[in-house]
Amino acid sequence: MIKSTYSLDVETVRTLEALASRWNVSKSEVLRRAVRTAAVEDRGGAAGPLAALRRLQADVLEDGVDIDRWVRDVRAERRAWKTPPHAAEE
Repeated sequence: MIKSTYSLDVETVRTLEALASRWNVSKSEVLRRAVRTAAVEDRGGAAGPLAALRRLQADVLEDGVDIDRWVRDVRAERRAWKTPPHAAEE
């Protein structure tokens, strides 16, 4: 890693902090993701759903998300929503 110093306006810092909190990552990680995304968009590669899927997959892998658990949780939520409310009471 290379440490650098940059000057940012107050609004940008607040946005950076909010994203870091929401994504549960460091401010440095938010900046890395933003720079990578901007570089892809600048090359014209960000257009389309496939590019968005690839970015999502890369971010999920970076964050160490347990994909198998996530799939189980989503399926369980979907099953719960399909169950009529009266069926759960019986």
